[in-house]
Amino acid sequence: MTNINYTDMLPLPGDDTPYRKITSDYVSTIQVDGKTILKVEPEGLQLLAKEAMRDIAHLLRPGHLQQLSNILTDDEASDNDKFVATELLKNANIAAGMVLPGCQDTGTAIIMGKKGQYVWTDGDDGAALSQGMVDTYTETSLRYSQLAPISMFDEINTKNNAPAQIDLYATEGDEYHFLFMAKGGGSANKTFLF
Repeated sequence: MTNINYTDMLPLPGDDTPYRKITSDYVSTIQVDGKTILKVEPEGLQLLAKEAMRDIAHLLRPGHLQQLSNILTDDEASDNDKFVATELLKNANIAAGMVLPGCQDTGTAIIMGKKGQYVWTDGDDGAALSQGMVDTYTETSLRYSQLAPISMFDEINTKNNAPAQIDLYATEGDEYHFLFMAKGGGSANKTFLF
């Protein structure tokens, strides 16, 4: 038998992302065979996906906003640099109002989760996460990007941005980690051969 040294694909270094607490509802802990188990209700996953997908479309990280702001006082920045930074900050301000997104291409929802063995959920995690994503797209002003085939040559817009790409992995531990993304840039475009 060959021994291997398993490593995560594209492991992330330390996370310095500022997070906000959405709610303490829908999560609890129980003891089973001397182990602490984290219980997460489907409503918690749904709410998390809903908030995450909305935030992706409307908010930029504070560190990114600071970098743009720094351009305005940088002696080496050109007038054009400062103009672009100013316009990006104005756009970020408008998007943060939670009405119009930061970009008209609000993309395909991609959700990756890593669920520890001491995390219990009651139900279909993928369905709950997908419903949260659909809630965001149908209750806000985000553009629907997804097309569904109805025949060999015809497609229709799903009118809710489903389906999302959801990849869930089993890992060790008592935490459930998520990465939410919105893939834009022609997520459902076509190519013709002439």
